Amino acid sequence: MNPVKLFDLSGQVAIVTGAARGLGRALAVGLAAAGAKLALADILDLSCTLAQIEGGGGEAIAVPTDVRDRAQVARLVAETVGRLGTVDVLVNNAGINLIRPTLETSEEDWDLVLDVNLKGAFLCCQAAGRVMLEKGAGAIVNIGSINSEYVFPNSAAYNASKAGVLLLTKTLAYEWGPYGVRVNAVCPGFMETPMLEEIQRGKQGLAESRTGRIPLRRFAAPEDLVGAVIFLASPAAAYVTGHALYVDGGWTLGWPGVERVNLDEDLKRALRL
Repeated sequence: MNPVKLFDLSGQVAIVTGAARGLGRALAVGLAAAGAKLALADILDLSCTLAQIEGGGGEAIAVPTDVRDRAQVARLVAETVGRLGTVDVLVNNAGINLIRPTLETSEEDWDLVLDVNLKGAFLCCQAAGRVMLEKGAGAIVNIGSINSEYVFPNSAAYNASKAGVLLLTKTLAYEWGPYGVRVNAVCPGFMETPMLEEIQRGKQGLAESRTGRIPLRRFAAPEDLVGAVIFLASPAAAYVTGHALYVDGGWTLGWPGVERVNLDEDLKRALRL
């Protein structure tokens, strides 16, 4: 096969969740450039992503969706099939993070992060998986994190959710592989996204301390993940399933352990010592 054709997604239909901004928008635009037709899902306004894809000559539909809601996810998949014909690729990108010391993490905080990051991925896999299993083909790419294996303090819910995404990926790869459905994960490191900007706000020097531990000496841009997702979604990865592809600039090569910046102070405050 022509090597270029290995990465060609022409005629494929892809769903991308969390597609309104940041990484989700970059992935949707990249998949469209590779030839896929896109169904865009988010609770935020999707018009900018839609315009960018259509402006580049691509085809896309916007389906406002809260991935925590089974009925809305079912509608997303049904509308994708009804308007675009099928579902070939699912990219589970929708995700949030709340930075809280564990003792200050409320039940509502925990439920919100787990519901979006893990339950949402599960519901989307289940709904799109039914379509893929019925036709005997499909590719799912779940967006994990370096937190899928490595711990950051004050992120118990996020760490647990992303670890869950990785094990969900492996479970589905094992169950669905015999039926032609591949399930993989892309695990990014620190990325220049609106989520990271929110985390860094008010934390002077955080970016410098973290980029200093990355061999490539910079945070990733959303576009740095596009190639990895296209690879796992494409015929080039026809014999790849259950894999976690780390796109982290080398962060995990020399993991120095848990950062203790303000960790002791946070714990003392939570215990009111």
